This record gives sequence, structure tokens and C-alpha cells, in this order.
Amino acid sequence: MKLLRVGPQGREKPAVLTPDGTLRDVSDLVDDWDGLALSDAVFSQLGQVDLTSFPELPAASRIGPCVANVGKFICIGLNYADHAAETGADVPAEPVVFFKATSAICGPNDNLEIPRRSQKTDWEVELGVVIGKAAKYVSEAEAMDHVAGYCVIHDVSERAFQLEGTGQWVKGKSCDTFGPIGPYLVTRDEVPDPQNLSMWLDVNGAPMQRGSSSTMIFSVAHIVSYLSQFMSLQPGDVISTGTPPGVGLSRNPPQYLKAGDVVTLGIEGLGQQRQLCVDA
Repeated sequence: MKLLRVGPQGREKPAVLTPDGTLRDVSDLVDDWDGLALSDAVFSQLGQVDLTSFPELPAASRIGPCVANVGKFICIGLNYADHAAETGADVPAEPVVFFKATSAICGPNDNLEIPRRSQKTDWEVELGVVIGKAAKYVSEAEAMDHVAGYCVIHDVSERAFQLEGTGQWVKGKSCDTFGPIGPYLVTRDEVPDPQNLSMWLDVNGAPMQRGSSSTMIFSVAHIVSYLSQFMSLQPGDVISTGTPPGVGLSRNPPQYLKAGDVVTLGIEGLGQQRQLCVDA
């Protein structure tokens, strides 16, 4: 199933994209796509009802982030062998973990704000993993049972904020609108192999990133298990699992986003995003 949140910012309704391409309002079934609503039990119930019985939403409706009330927004850095190579970094011995502020989360087609004083706002298409069942000290073999599904994430980064000052990466990762999520959450039953998905990102129609989740250093199962050794993962937590090569920082010369640029990106089977860059 493809689960969405549709409507004006802060007033989104939970929805489902049906196989015929219509949006259906399922707010009579769930309050929102967050927390316990992302469980196998709810998904099973949804699979047994006639989705055409739910009200249809306008096709032109704004699409919000596909997960509401995200508790933790966890990111994995340098997780693609070909991306690590383009940056000149050594392949990490274990996952590189950092956080984005949840206030960075926005809809997949909302404007992308270039922060004040920014000179190096960069792009990163990433595979998002959404937790559906609490995970604590889970094994790699058990890890996938705790995944609700997958989504497209744009892990926008301001490289000077991230790398050239003091402190942690979080400053360059957490600006408002730096975490577009969606358009939809695709339940894990529809993604049998998350380690074999093609990924792409264009800026103003020019190809920038082309890659595949097959070059991830640490698999989704490994990441979920690894993180659960250090913190409990809760339903609705979102994990961004790293980016393939082609980021602006690594181009020769480096290339960064500016107001007026249009970024489009997507992942096989998970939909695509489009953002117009504007000054904050």
C-alpha cells in the first residue's frame, strides 16, 4: 500500500493511493499516519476494506510528509561505497550516525528554503526507512519485522554549516525544509528487496545523482539492528540511510543550490519529489 498525508500544512489528512491512482481519505479509519497507526495490524485491516468506499480527495491536493509526529529523524552518513569514494573518505567500519531536527521535515513538493548566509546548500537523495514496531536490541535477522515501510527522503545539507564550523553535523542538516519526506510511505510488503532500488536526482533537469541501494555498505537490516543496540526505535521514527554519488560537494568544481533552482528526485517504486528553491 501507498500511504500519504494530504492537505494544507498542519492540517493533513491520512490517505491511501489506490491502484487506479486516486487519493482516498482514510481518516475514518486512522487519525493520522503516525505511531501505532503504522502497525501490521492496521495495515492488515486496511487491506481487508473496500478502499473505494472512502471519500476521494482532489488529485491536485498538496501532499505533506508521509509520516506525522516523527519522534526521531536518524541519518546514516557515508553509507554508499561509491559516494565514500567520491568524497575521498575511507569506508566506515560501522554506521556513521547523526540526527536531523524533526522541524526540518516538510512535504515532498514544498519549497526548499536556502538558509540565510548559505553558500553551500547541497542535495542528497536517500532511501528512508520508517519504523512500525518498537525495536530494542534486535538481531539483524529480526530487524525487518520492525519496519513499516519505505519512502523517498531528500537529505538537504548546508556544507559550510555542516563541515566548516565547530560542533556536529546537525547544524548543516536541520534547517527548515531540509527534510522533504514522501510522497508516500510504501509498506514493506511491496518492497521485497530494499537493497536493489535505483535512485536519481536532477537539478534544473540536469542529471546529478544516479545510483542504487545495492551499493549501500550497511543494509537496512543491519542499520535497524545496529541502531537498536544504542537506542530504542519507536513506531514512526524515520531513518535516512545514506546517498549515492553525485552530490554537489564532490563535483569539479563544486556546485550548490540557489534560489530559482528546481530539484527533482526519486527512488524506484517509491515515487518522486519536486522542490523549487527559494531564499529563506
